[in-house]
Amino acid sequence: MDFLVKSGLPEKQRTACVVVGVFEPRRLSEVGERLDEATGGQISSIIKRGDMEGRLGQTLLLHNLPGLMCDRVLLVGCGREREFNDRNYKTVVGTVIRTLNDTGSMEAVAYIPELNVKGRSLAWKVTQFVVSAYDTLYRFDELKTKKETIRRPLRKITLAVPSRRDLTEGEHAVLEGLSIAEGIQFAKDLANLPGNICTPTYLAEQAQQLAEEYDAIDCEILDQAQMEELGMGALLSVAKGSEQPPRFITLEYHGGEGNEKPIVLVGKGITFDAGGISLKPAHQMDEMKYDMCGAAAVLGTLKAAAELELPLNLVVLVPSCENLPDGRANKPGDIVTSLSGQTIEILNTDAEGRLILCDALTYAERYQPEAVIDVATLTGACVVALGREASGLLGNNSPLINDLLAAGRESGDRAWELPLFDEYQDQLKSNFADMANIGGREAGAITAAAFLSRFTKKYRWAHLDIAGTAWRSGDKKGATGRPVPLLTRYLIDRSEELLEP
Repeated sequence: MDFLVKSGLPEKQRTACVVVGVFEPRRLSEVGERLDEATGGQISSIIKRGDMEGRLGQTLLLHNLPGLMCDRVLLVGCGREREFNDRNYKTVVGTVIRTLNDTGSMEAVAYIPELNVKGRSLAWKVTQFVVSAYDTLYRFDELKTKKETIRRPLRKITLAVPSRRDLTEGEHAVLEGLSIAEGIQFAKDLANLPGNICTPTYLAEQAQQLAEEYDAIDCEILDQAQMEELGMGALLSVAKGSEQPPRFITLEYHGGEGNEKPIVLVGKGITFDAGGISLKPAHQMDEMKYDMCGAAAVLGTLKAAAELELPLNLVVLVPSCENLPDGRANKPGDIVTSLSGQTIEILNTDAEGRLILCDALTYAERYQPEAVIDVATLTGACVVALGREASGLLGNNSPLINDLLAAGRESGDRAWELPLFDEYQDQLKSNFADMANIGGREAGAITAAAFLSRFTKKYRWAHLDIAGTAWRSGDKKGATGRPVPLLTRYLIDRSEELLEP
């Protein structure tokens, strides 16, 4: 779908549909009032009859109104004006896109970005419109033999801005929104694939395709023999239970100066997690194909950064394998040696994500990074603590944590900081190794991060636990693409800092 930005009077728009907001109770937005005036009061007359209250998500499609050059006017309910916030704005955008797509308009001029959202700029509203539009229309049906077809699908949206002075800002915001949306879609597509297709090898092939698509990206794939030579004993111990060979994916994006320290993103790439010998319950085990959502998210973020041509250096690391039960698989009580040289007693083979991540975090040291952020569907405990609204965030550097929290607030892809006190390390004590891979039932999300922190002492580090935010269950089951918006916003913010004099 194409997105354009323009300024102009709503009554002069030659288009299939003009979209304006109506606040509750029955109050037209400023643009709506201008349209009403051009029609001689017909719109307000229809509203006063009770056809449109303005409740959030309500719609009314009007045809062939006098005094206008458009074929239709779509009125969309925005709720009460004083309550019109970020969430309601995105709800309105989703309602607009679904209605236009279902009613055959094919193209429209939307005056939704001109609505006032407290504390939000025009650029934010345009960017979020694009991202929300993509999210609304997303379907994963490539494996269906009969695909849902729309006879006259929505093909073009023109976003109206107040004046010509706003065009440059609006056009830049569209580019940002498209880049983020494409990164999200890339992550969703990867995550929604079944485990028999999206294997570690397939994930590596997709990474190589990214490098072929963008000149600024280089890719290297380590196979099992190379990982053995390096000494990635923790990662390889997880891979032993599967016939699928493991892969360690390295992508380098060169957008900054040659001597500039990179930001490193690490994504957990367990392409299917049955729990190993500590087998998971059968109920909803199909959703364990989503255990590579961390990998999908960092790859999607890399794509967005490359699309935006961000002026920074970025490294993406993806340790990838399956976690299955087998005669060679890890057993509870086994002890493995990580790339760092530290030994780990495996008390639960279903706590495998931290085992592959710890070797990747040690590997990240060679880049002398500006910061390292790992992203993982790591613990069910994080879902219990925060539900599915916010990702868990922990780390060893307060400024980095604050920057990520701010990026989450700006993008609407929110995170919440959990404590990482030294006292939590006591739960990882082992009688037989340097540490255990689990810390018991209490504070499970925190002790998982405490485990990872033992491998991140040489750089600034943050950990995003996305177990609750990476996918939805139920009748809307599917990947969300989070935290691509948060990570991309963080990288954009860092790029703007680098450009400051």
